Amino acid sequence: MSQPEIHEDDPARLSPGDAGLKQWAAPELGLQGAQLDASRSLWPFGWKRNSDGELSYHGVPLSSILAGRDSAGNGIGPQVQTPVFLMDTHHFQGACRIFQQAFAQQFDNSAQVHYAGKALFSVEIAKLASQAGLGLDTASAGELNIALASGCDPQLIGLHGNAKSPQLLHLALSGGIGRIIVDSLSEVTRLQRVLDELPQAHAVPVMLRLTTGVHAGGHDFIATAHEDQKFGLSLNPATAPGLSVETLPAALDPLDSPAMAAAKLVLSDERLHLQGLHSHIGSQILGLDGFEAAARVVLEFREKLRQETGFLIEEIDLGGGYGVAYTGRDPQPLTLPEIVRGLHETVTRVCTELDQPLPFVSVEPGRSLVAQTVLTIYRVCNVKDQPVAVDEDGAVIYRRYVAVDGGMSDNIRPALYGANYTATLANRQSDADLVACRVVGSHCESGDIVIHDVALPEDLDEGDLLAVPMTGAYGWAMSSNYNWFTRPGVLGLEWREAANPADADSPDSPESSIPQSEVTSRWLLEPETVDGMLSHFDPGYREYLRAKPTPQTAVLPETETRTS
Repeated sequence: MSQPEIHEDDPARLSPGDAGLKQWAAPELGLQGAQLDASRSLWPFGWKRNSDGELSYHGVPLSSILAGRDSAGNGIGPQVQTPVFLMDTHHFQGACRIFQQAFAQQFDNSAQVHYAGKALFSVEIAKLASQAGLGLDTASAGELNIALASGCDPQLIGLHGNAKSPQLLHLALSGGIGRIIVDSLSEVTRLQRVLDELPQAHAVPVMLRLTTGVHAGGHDFIATAHEDQKFGLSLNPATAPGLSVETLPAALDPLDSPAMAAAKLVLSDERLHLQGLHSHIGSQILGLDGFEAAARVVLEFREKLRQETGFLIEEIDLGGGYGVAYTGRDPQPLTLPEIVRGLHETVTRVCTELDQPLPFVSVEPGRSLVAQTVLTIYRVCNVKDQPVAVDEDGAVIYRRYVAVDGGMSDNIRPALYGANYTATLANRQSDADLVACRVVGSHCESGDIVIHDVALPEDLDEGDLLAVPMTGAYGWAMSSNYNWFTRPGVLGLEWREAANPADADSPDSPESSIPQSEVTSRWLLEPETVDGMLSHFDPGYREYLRAKPTPQTAVLPETETRTS
């Protein structure tokens, strides 16, 4: 049987144990107590391997976390089934705090970081971010309600979206949020109609999202500032649909760009306050050039508006999109100091050139705050070798397929974007040779790929656990019930300071010095059950449950996990 050709650098061409496979393996975590190094940048800070080779969180083994008990048998949280997202809440809140401090310091306390909730959001996650000093950016009624429920100061909550309904705008106005980011001319008039029903509303803060023409990001679907896409107000003149010369408000000029027309419409309504200008050029951006070019465009429009109307906008929002590394082979992303210094230098330089005062600056990171703080834990269901090609000598090339108990319903990004991830054997350490693997999910879909290429131990087998790092952003947030799979939960792991924090934080302290009682877990987003999922969506299934309250199900033995 003929086989298709595979690419020259496909790791399947490498024999088990080949030294070249090491670059396809996940960067290791190191033993508990070992000195940290840069290769650990994929992993949440609280995770290492213990002396038995099992992943552990501040000294508590993964198997104990899944069982809801520490090694001494004390309860620390709920029992957990795989697949599951494990979030290091200590790491996440620390990252939020550091981001806010860095921007506030660089911009002389004239900066605010807003967490982009679309990456991963729940009431508890929103609380963690807001308690660290961050605002919250939302893009739907669900996200806005979560933000309001979290107790975050409404003045630090923003609402995005290119198609906000009157009902959503009413919710935002009633909640007294601090920024509505307007995406189109028609949204201005829609907002004005909603305000007609709320006579008590006044000075509603509005920002205008500009289409800067700057295109940056790792994939066409996540690059959002070029002209041929759905987001933002164009800066090109005389392109304002829906505003005919006959119905043109007196404040507008037929040659105004949509962005200028929207600004003038807002300024002409005393119920609205034009607070700022917004730009978002894409996601997974690994260089500063795009941010700097977009900042210049925004500031130049700020100056143009001042010249035409006399109004100086007080705030600019430069969006988010800071990239991260997903595997050890990925290029290194920008560091936080590089981001902060680069944006500050650009804003300062352009404002000096335009002879305008520095604006208040806001940014909206999401992925760069949360991606690294979450692991996904999968259980291996089966392992098989598939013939994929024939080499020059006529020998069959095999690829090892590792099927796990999750897949594209809990991480659609590999199928949607071709995104790359990596994984490590989590429940034990293995000295077996590495072999080229493709980790696939359990769905009835050939594109159901969790990891395209990764090197894993040759003795990987059914029941083993795999840990996939960097799944905090757009994993659970883009999850689905495809094939009627249930969504996994997000388990928050919390670590309280030990009696002597200096000892606990020291990279030289042994794992026994970190009291296991300091680690607890709780659901940030609960996992779905089959009955709960089906009865929520399917009226016929609800009737089935009413008629048969205890459906007959087979009792299966508890799955064992290898530890040695």
